Amino acid sequence: MPGVTVKLYSVLFKFLLKRRLETLIRSSLLYSNTVHPFGVTARPDDAVASVNPTFAAADGVATKDIHIDPQTSLSIRIFLPDTALATNLSKKSSFIDADNGAYRGYSPAIDRHIRNYRKLPVILQFHGGGFVSGSCDAVANDLFCRRIAKLLDAIVIAVGYRLAPENRYPAAFEDGVKVLNWLGKQAHLADCVVGGDFRRLDIHRQQIVDGFGESMVEPWLAAHGDPSRCVLLGVSCGANIANYVAQKAVEAGKLLDPANPLLPNRETPLKYIPPTLTVVAEHDWMRDRAIAYSEELRKVNVDAPVLDYKDTVHEFATLDMLLKTPQAQACAEDIAIWVKKYTSLRGHEFSY
Repeated sequence: MPGVTVKLYSVLFKFLLKRRLETLIRSSLLYSNTVHPFGVTARPDDAVASVNPTFAAADGVATKDIHIDPQTSLSIRIFLPDTALATNLSKKSSFIDADNGAYRGYSPAIDRHIRNYRKLPVILQFHGGGFVSGSCDAVANDLFCRRIAKLLDAIVIAVGYRLAPENRYPAAFEDGVKVLNWLGKQAHLADCVVGGDFRRLDIHRQQIVDGFGESMVEPWLAAHGDPSRCVLLGVSCGANIANYVAQKAVEAGKLLDPANPLLPNRETPLKYIPPTLTVVAEHDWMRDRAIAYSEELRKVNVDAPVLDYKDTVHEFATLDMLLKTPQAQACAEDIAIWVKKYTSLRGHEFSY
């Protein structure tokens, strides 16, 4: 894409986002909170990608949507690549729904002597949109997550957090932490359900599995997720959420104000932050701040490289108009290379 066109698109993108926020603020003042009691996670005028729980898509990635919080509209979309399967499954298999071909994953009803579970890293992904737009099932975000799932050979969980202004700060940050906690709970439940040798399950454990296993355990994660290899991935404002969730994980339950990680006397010392990859664009209006954060991390010996892409704009790797550009493709591949250094079961043998 020519440099002039990229710059013009960047200006137009910021202008449209500002106008949209102003419109949303005005409209939110006209209605009481009872109009959206559970919160808003998507805009009706945004194109969304249909969910497909089969591996029939061209990229071999199956998807499913889950509403994980009964008190709010918080939801997730799970992306599962077909590489999670140790063997090819026919439609006649007990793992595949005979009616629609949907992949079931783990189910207590499945023969426990069958082993088709290949564990994959889990990527928590937070979409961009200035906290006011975007969604986990938006067309562009769906394509980006599919690309990451295939390149990383990982399960991607796209978070549908609540949007502003209908949901006041810090709703989006709280939703990010809720999803991380939900993932931790899933790990514990999966350990009860699928951990160990099924042939040695005693009667009490059998009741645990059959009593709540199928209804409470997310079967795709129980069968294929490895939360011990968890990566947080955020785009634009989503990176802000990812940073906050990482700090909350480090704090292990302490209260923390998510306003600014660069302030002195912060509650979470940066030296405890996990390895952090920063992606910046040449024409990103927040570029300098992102680089400054990465520099602060490196000062305290955190592995925090910066990937800088020329002739690019803010959110270039996830915008529908730019998804097929060489820069967007290269960015996804570079992210995969760096992340695999930490998620590969072979340790740090991954070659660059």
